[in-house]
Amino acid sequence: MNKTVLAVLGGFVGLVLLMGLWFVSVGNTMVELDEGVNKAKAQVENVYQRRMDLIPNLVATVKGYAKHEASVLEEVTKARASASQVNLSGEGAVKRFEQAQGQLGSALSRLMVTVEKYPDLKANQNFRDLQSQLEGTENRITIERQRFNDSCNLFNTYTRKFPQSFVAAFRGFKEKEYFQAQAGAATAPKVEF
Repeated sequence: MNKTVLAVLGGFVGLVLLMGLWFVSVGNTMVELDEGVNKAKAQVENVYQRRMDLIPNLVATVKGYAKHEASVLEEVTKARASASQVNLSGEGAVKRFEQAQGQLGSALSRLMVTVEKYPDLKANQNFRDLQSQLEGTENRITIERQRFNDSCNLFNTYTRKFPQSFVAAFRGFKEKEYFQAQAGAATAPKVEF
């Protein structure tokens, strides 16, 4: 009888140890995926910061040629200031961040249309370089947002699957918020000269 009790007790202890190891392993995987999302979010902020750093140079270059277009330049400056104050942490932060960045992108689009009125500016090498840098930055933003969404997808899928969902709930992991297209983004912008 002692051997039977010891065998059952040993089996029970072994099962508890296996479950504990599984719990720790799943929790560690969730931490890795969570950090992947944080890293991707930081990279999105990094490329948006790159755009923010380029805008004063673009505005200064255009200002020299288009002094009477001050309202467009002021709008870009205000949108930049507004976008730089939004933080990517907290509930709904990604949506607020995207709205501020969308306003900035819209202001930049109007600035580029304004530039079309100034052939000398368009021919200026400094302006062309800045415009190229801005275009490259916008492409980087798109790529990093996609990478962020991919990281969110990996995390959300893993933490919502059974039985990992129990560990996620126990450890306090919550679903990650994706970057989404802004309202009206499906409609192509109309550019007139």
